[in-house]
Amino acid sequence: MNIFLTGGSGFAGGAILRRMVAGGHTVHALARSERAAAAVSAAGGVPVRGDLSDLGEPGSRPAWLGALDRIDAVVHAAAFMEFWGPDQRFVDRNLLPARALYQAAVTAGVERFVLVSAASVSTGDNHASVVDENTDPGRPNIAYSRVKLRTERELLAMPHGRTALVIIRPPFIWGQGMTHTLQGFIDAVRGGRFSWIDGGRHLVDFVHVDNLAHAATLALTNGEHGLICYVTDDSPRPVRDFLTPLLATRDVDVSKANSVPRAIASPLATVMETVAKVRRSATAPPLTQWMISFVGRDRVYDITRARTRLGYQPEVTVEEGLRRMAGARK
Repeated sequence: MNIFLTGGSGFAGGAILRRMVAGGHTVHALARSERAAAAVSAAGGVPVRGDLSDLGEPGSRPAWLGALDRIDAVVHAAAFMEFWGPDQRFVDRNLLPARALYQAAVTAGVERFVLVSAASVSTGDNHASVVDENTDPGRPNIAYSRVKLRTERELLAMPHGRTALVIIRPPFIWGQGMTHTLQGFIDAVRGGRFSWIDGGRHLVDFVHVDNLAHAATLALTNGEHGLICYVTDDSPRPVRDFLTPLLATRDVDVSKANSVPRAIASPLATVMETVAKVRRSATAPPLTQWMISFVGRDRVYDITRARTRLGYQPEVTVEEGLRRMAGARK
């Protein structure tokens, strides 16, 4: 197949690019810089010079959209991700380009559009310990996730012609090459700001980046229009049992970290967020409700639908993924 991929020079998109190239697909990947183009080429893809920000203005049609005329499937994996900020920033940088790209794919008659969304669309006032695609997501507690959910809904409501839209929702994405999220934990530990909540006993779910790439590749041919699937490693465990060995791959020791009860941490996070918003802080406070929901609340995603409708089965175990990360630093 001829694939058009966004985010191909990044962490998750790069894994998707390598997986699809290894599977014999020709992958045309959007690249906004020479550095990004070089990364795409090194992974076996075909760079297409352009930027998703070109789609931010209604009605804009940059020249690189012409590449869709010879494409079988679009995989939209790129996204601006921060854990703090106003909704409009994410609307401008994520929703508007996704909507325009989808419309262009439909107009071009592309057979398949795979949207990499986020499991965090159900993280907020939904406190269910086990979630599947039929669970009401409620209202997400950060702008990134609220706009991800809005993006899903707006794309599903748009005319789709012969283009089948499949949406996959990964939770915490981890593996060799991860930087942004992991670095946040590392900085907190080294800055003396890291504490477990309730001893780190709450269940957390996650997906290895290569398992996500596997699911995205399956979605090229499997699943009907409108299908939404959570995708995980199917190995939920207490957050302490996951983060401790994960951080150890970067020589960061959290074995002696303090613990704070959620009954104290949650209202403290609310106060910190309120103060930060009043001050219009450009950066997140040390403790947020997103962090509470991630490490201070049980959350497992049921992947039955991904198994039955996509044919998905996790390939990389947690233990194997940790070995790869540790080995990469030797």
